[in-house]
Amino acid sequence: MAGWNADTAAGPLGAGTVTLVEGSSFCISSPNGDIHPELPQGVFFQDTRVVSRWSLAINGQPLEPLAAETKEPYRALFVCRVARRDGYADTPLVVERLREVGVGLQEQVTIRNYGLDPAECVVSLSVGADFADLFEVKEAHIRRQWVESRQSGDGSLAIRGTWQDIRKGATVQARGAEVTADAMVYRAVVPPHGHWSTVFSVVPSADGDGPVAPFVHPGGGGLSVSDRRRREWVARIPVLRMGNRSIERTLRRSYDDLGALRIQDPEHPDRVVVAAGAPWFMTLFGRDSLLASAMSLQVDPALALGTLQTLADRQGTVVDPVSEEEPGKILHEVRLDVSSGLALGGKSAYYGSVDATPLFVTMLGAVSRWGFARETIDALMPHVDRALDWIRDYGDKDGDGFVEYERLNDRGLINQGWKDSWDGINFADGTLAEPPIALCEVQAYVYTAYMARAWMAYDAGEADLAADLRDRAARLKQRFNEQFWLPDKGYYAVALDKDKRPVDACASNMGHCLWHGLVDEDKAPLVAERLMSPEMFSGWGVRTLATNMGAYNPASYHNGSVWPHDNAIIAAGLLRYGFVEQAQRIATALLEAAEYSGGRLPELFCGFDREQLVAPVPYPTACSPQAWAATTPIFLVTTLMRYDVHVSEGSMWLDPVLPQSFGHLHITNAPTGAGPVTIDASGTSASVQGLPKSLVLHRGHRPWITEQVEQAKLRQET
Repeated sequence: MAGWNADTAAGPLGAGTVTLVEGSSFCISSPNGDIHPELPQGVFFQDTRVVSRWSLAINGQPLEPLAAETKEPYRALFVCRVARRDGYADTPLVVERLREVGVGLQEQVTIRNYGLDPAECVVSLSVGADFADLFEVKEAHIRRQWVESRQSGDGSLAIRGTWQDIRKGATVQARGAEVTADAMVYRAVVPPHGHWSTVFSVVPSADGDGPVAPFVHPGGGGLSVSDRRRREWVARIPVLRMGNRSIERTLRRSYDDLGALRIQDPEHPDRVVVAAGAPWFMTLFGRDSLLASAMSLQVDPALALGTLQTLADRQGTVVDPVSEEEPGKILHEVRLDVSSGLALGGKSAYYGSVDATPLFVTMLGAVSRWGFARETIDALMPHVDRALDWIRDYGDKDGDGFVEYERLNDRGLINQGWKDSWDGINFADGTLAEPPIALCEVQAYVYTAYMARAWMAYDAGEADLAADLRDRAARLKQRFNEQFWLPDKGYYAVALDKDKRPVDACASNMGHCLWHGLVDEDKAPLVAERLMSPEMFSGWGVRTLATNMGAYNPASYHNGSVWPHDNAIIAAGLLRYGFVEQAQRIATALLEAAEYSGGRLPELFCGFDREQLVAPVPYPTACSPQAWAATTPIFLVTTLMRYDVHVSEGSMWLDPVLPQSFGHLHITNAPTGAGPVTIDASGTSASVQGLPKSLVLHRGHRPWITEQVEQAKLRQET
């Protein structure tokens, strides 16, 4: 996720917090639906908090929360009751708040009177808008004070803010309400066993003037913009049924969350990419968006293509120490708002990521198998070659063949791999590694990048280029297994430090090396054994750091926690090397963990042992929904299905090793790049209906990119 240095960590959202998300907009509120400015809550649009206070009171009394249920990722129902003034515990008044987030927020408030007498109610909604930048809210440190003005109208309240030469605004509407400078007020009488209802809405304003877009929600139960967007998404993606209803619910929740995390490139509205996660990272992240779209290729390959195209347009062109931009480099994150000077590196685009660039190359190799037009893929090839140039000219800082990182300014990330917290890379004794740092998994990504480009070169008849890249990959694999392997410990170092010393902590990163095939065959059993050892495997998943390491802390961000996406990649790596039972064990544990959070896996959870605590322990500031976590159940199941395609070679692969606890799996509208199919799978048996004539179904795994390169080499030689 986004990097957290020691001074940029987010504060906890609080118990029972409800997060709703739709595209780049999101809402964070308390369990009763209220939003408080002193907490990291609000309605956010384009990285700006457009609502900082949204507090509903009945007869001057705050609402007591009874339940909050997320209906869709963008809609929730809050059920509360109104406290009595006379000291009695029970109250006849129950309040329902049906909320939807989009470009702004809309909330239908219904008061139900379960009493025998009419109830006089003064319904008051207090509203505030501080227009704080997302980073200010996340860090609970509001630096800028906006000059505010308010103008009330007929059932509306316009809030305007000015800071220097920047103007922003928000317009609140409540038809028929009395409007003051501070609140929207109704005076209602709710009949016995009857109800009263109204609708509040708020939309951001462009440059402090008119609304950005109306929050359209037709009456009579019609579909909102978000509903229509969701319906279009559901029509495109696979439909599944499973014998195990709990796993089916988790997968459906993953589909919904992935759909809600889709955002559009403002310059190319036809391109859809995956935002990293709510609440703080609802924007394009190089590493996060690439990995999430890779893990969901079997749901919607177009997400991966849109991500590649959007990142290609923003590929580095100059050397800029402030943003850490370099020619050919793929960005770490983009922030949308004019106040993005508060972001990492002080600019709207920040490039402090060591792994996004090789992942960009590997992703194009994967996307090219899914039947997109040749000219679409060819248009991205110059960007792939510039990315490889960055690996050679800037990534490998000292020419030793390994890609390493060191931040270029004191506002950038200290650590620039996926474990990007300030203390995320350390030795077995807990000592922090000093940069430049060469991470083990980054070398694996580079290895696959070389192989992917070599395969594409063979496909284009560029034999000399292909041979050069294949040789580079072979040299990297040899050096990696010589310098990162710790023979006395039986696992790989997590990194090499500035002095080329192996950083000898036992960490989960080496599982990524399995996935990419960088691990020598004779070392793979020892790696698998270590990953599944009691020190690493908590019972819910593989920890980021072993319990016997000096920096281990089960309640830390990267030093002993369990990350679902990390585990999904480890499971894929174990399966690649033939460790089926171990991969199944990880998948089963994670999907069982999802049951404790309503079928939605969080970004991470704490690494306490399952024998110690019967439920996964939430990490206080974990993102949810989060792109990696949303795609984890999808990736786990498709990995165990061994389901993949290669359209240009006319092949589809399906060879499942599903645990018996999964039950029967039935998928319709499953993509192949050549037309949808229906898949039935159970255990190790599978069938496909509706297979396009251009495809042949194979058992076994799809040839790995290393095997494809060798096959292409043999074809070239003959």
